[in-house]
Amino acid sequence: MWKNEYKPPRHRSSDFRTPVIFYEYEEKSGPTPGQKQKKSLFKCLAKVDGVWLKDLERAKQNGTLSEVTIKIRDPIGSYVPSNKHFVEINDPLYPEPYNIKHVQPDVQDRSVINILGKLTS
Repeated sequence: MWKNEYKPPRHRSSDFRTPVIFYEYEEKSGPTPGQKQKKSLFKCLAKVDGVWLKDLERAKQNGTLSEVTIKIRDPIGSYVPSNKHFVEINDPLYPEPYNIKHVQPDVQDRSVINILGKLTS
């Protein structure tokens, strides 16, 4: 027989405490072509997972300097992350913006999106 028990959510609101900004580059209007400026797309609080040894090994194999996993609440259509966007983590440990490499919904909790960012510069 099926037990009707309360299961607490996997992610609490206190887990999402690091502010992040998603943006894309757009062309500057001016005489010098090729220079770009940021266009902010979405701001939210995120859970930035710590770096695991497997992440470092995968980053070395892919030729990137660093990879980071970011979890955000599902914005339900107001913003859809893409691999053409960048993410800036407002934390002194992450001074440079990351390219979004891969986006997927969390299988365990559909209200969360997993984003894999890579640092190539």
